[in-house]
Amino acid sequence: MKVDMGPDPSLVYRPDVDPELAKSKDSFRNYTEGPLLDRVFTTYKLMHTHQTVDFVNRKHIQFGGFSYKKMSVMEAVNMLDDLVDESDPDVDFPNSFHAFQTAEGIRKAHPDKDWFHLVGFLHDLGKILALWGEPQWAVVGDTFPVGCRPQASVVFCDSTFQDNPDLQDPRYSTEFGMYQPYCGLENVLMSWGHDEYLYQMMKFNKFSLPAEAFYMIRFHSFYPWHTGGDYLQLCSQQDLDMLPWVQEFNKFDLYTKSPELPDVDSLRPYYQGLIDKYCPGILSW
Repeated sequence: MKVDMGPDPSLVYRPDVDPELAKSKDSFRNYTEGPLLDRVFTTYKLMHTHQTVDFVNRKHIQFGGFSYKKMSVMEAVNMLDDLVDESDPDVDFPNSFHAFQTAEGIRKAHPDKDWFHLVGFLHDLGKILALWGEPQWAVVGDTFPVGCRPQASVVFCDSTFQDNPDLQDPRYSTEFGMYQPYCGLENVLMSWGHDEYLYQMMKFNKFSLPAEAFYMIRFHSFYPWHTGGDYLQLCSQQDLDMLPWVQEFNKFDLYTKSPELPDVDSLRPYYQGLIDKYCPGILSW
């Protein structure tokens, strides 16, 4: 069954991107007008209305047992091809190709870090949530901490949170909300989406990857932190030490979209070898 999930807002709307780095002035995360912007705005309006402490906690309960499916990583990669974006005329190839493109970009730049190659390959696997009926606003888009007031660099911050009930709750509507200063991001409840799901799934299945990999997976859509420079008041020293790794990963996630398609069949054995090394066998999803 094909599922039309629409464009990932994190990848099509990026007002803070350096245009010199993008492939053209109207490309990566740089839409400022037109029907796609309307669609992206609607997604963020829904996200910023419904992503609350209660909602996120319920999603952790719903998916935290990882009882939806038993399959290997490569089977999950193949499942990504059931997610189609009928609204994006620039992407007419399977979603799984982005996994190979991102991984190959990292492999060229960091040939000695095979775990980093695997992160590029894995990073979007949480989008299979859409195949289990989750709406787009609970799968893709920029992430942010719930349980405290959203900070200035959260996308559409000033125009999308008016109906979020947490901001009417004194426990959650201050700068720190339910958190202590410098409590560490491991103690922060992030909005629910493909990042958080995959991070929790990797912990549950005991992936033998370094801490940097887990940070990249959990926070690659946390643009208000790694690009906007916000939420530092919640960060521990470890978070600050890991931030450059998340930023390094993000370069490849955004800028490896290319019409030159990788030869997936020739690359598959290499990535299967990495899967066998770090996260082998049939896993719980």
